Amino acid sequence: MLFTLSSTAVAHASRGRECATPSIDRYQQWIASGEGATEPATGSILVPQGRHGHTAKIKFLADDWAVMVLWLGNRFEAQADLSDSRGFWMTYRATNDLYVQLRPAEFWSGGDKWVTKIPSTGGRLVKRFFSFKTKNWTYLPALGKPAYPLADALDDARGLVFVGNTKNDLEFRGLEIDGYRPPCVH
Repeated sequence: MLFTLSSTAVAHASRGRECATPSIDRYQQWIASGEGATEPATGSILVPQGRHGHTAKIKFLADDWAVMVLWLGNRFEAQADLSDSRGFWMTYRATNDLYVQLRPAEFWSGGDKWVTKIPSTGGRLVKRFFSFKTKNWTYLPALGKPAYPLADALDDARGLVFVGNTKNDLEFRGLEIDGYRPPCVH
């Protein structure tokens, strides 16, 4: 399912209030991990958008693996049980395809994770639904096969990790996971 948003459309569909510190749909930790050539190289990628909102922007600068992290519970130690969730809506723009890894707390490190493809939008802002159905998730042979089922990643999800091995200009304006609302931690 795809919705293209015009430049005048409001991309925030948050239920309830945002956090007191910068956030997008209550997600406060959008992070350039320092893995791969990115701009910015490390730290928060949240930037002001309009008078009161924020957007997350990052560039993957090389045709080599780069990484951007979103902590689901707004701190590294937090976990979210997404086992009853149908999936997530994401409002984003991307100039090339990339992948999102669902990283569980127990198996956080390494590239051998379950992924789903995040298609290029050709630089247009779109809103798409990404299902948590097993048939929609796979792994990248170049990064390795996970040693656990997708269900294990869903019940102790720590983060969504966006990875790609092509140059990419990325912006994230919304993320809503069915049945999950992140806590504000600041």
